[in-house]
Amino acid sequence: MLLLAVDTATPACSVALVDVHRGQPAAGSASVATAAGVPAAEVPAAGGMAVESMAVEGMTGRAQRRVVDPRKHAELLVPLIREVLDEASARPGDLDAVVVGIGPGPFTSLRVGVMTAEAFADALGLPAYGVCSLDGVGADTSGRVAVATDARRREVYWAVYHNGERVDGPSVGRPQVVVDELRRMSVHRAVGPGLHLYPDVFADFADLADLAEPADPGYPSPVTLARLAGAAVLANRPPAPLVPLYLRRPDAAQPRPPKAVAR
Repeated sequence: MLLLAVDTATPACSVALVDVHRGQPAAGSASVATAAGVPAAEVPAAGGMAVESMAVEGMTGRAQRRVVDPRKHAELLVPLIREVLDEASARPGDLDAVVVGIGPGPFTSLRVGVMTAEAFADALGLPAYGVCSLDGVGADTSGRVAVATDARRREVYWAVYHNGERVDGPSVGRPQVVVDELRRMSVHRAVGPGLHLYPDVFADFADLADLAEPADPGYPSPVTLARLAGAAVLANRPPAPLVPLYLRRPDAAQPRPPKAVAR
């Protein structure tokens, strides 16, 4: 099945076209719930409602684009979608589903991705699956690892993963507060673009090479987001509503009424 995956939760505007292939039925798997942004802990235990899905047997990346510019997500996203479709010689009608990173991320950039994915899916009559954007990094890690991305306001968005499964978060906080919490949770390694913004604070949680200025500091992968949603797509499971993970109020505020002038 052909999936279009997009993410705008970080300074990177990322798009990928991915084929996912059917595997064998898997009963009781947490993959569907996790892909839809539901923590694994909320998957019903034995005696509850069983979660049935098709395992993702294989995956083929057909095309991928990424441009890092935090101020141009709205201008970049649709042209990037057009580019990946053209590269793969595919048409919008060939798609089976849309996958989008639902954050956490800054209000404006995150809204661009979610609303574009929702409008695209609605126009084509396709399901749209939301995946926590931090999972686009954490799902590819091993061991106990934290993922941190830029939340602006001198804060980071973060979550903790164990062998690729999210076990805590997403949350937002000051870097030093996050580091103190990670130590309390016995987490000793962190990855993601948030580390490069606060290298002194995260010095004990990353290799020196991780804190350098690499070409790719670890932005969420749209291919990984597609893989995480693949089981739900293959099982034809109805997606949950796309609810962005803002985690806090936007910077913009409604204007207050003018003050009365005393006479």
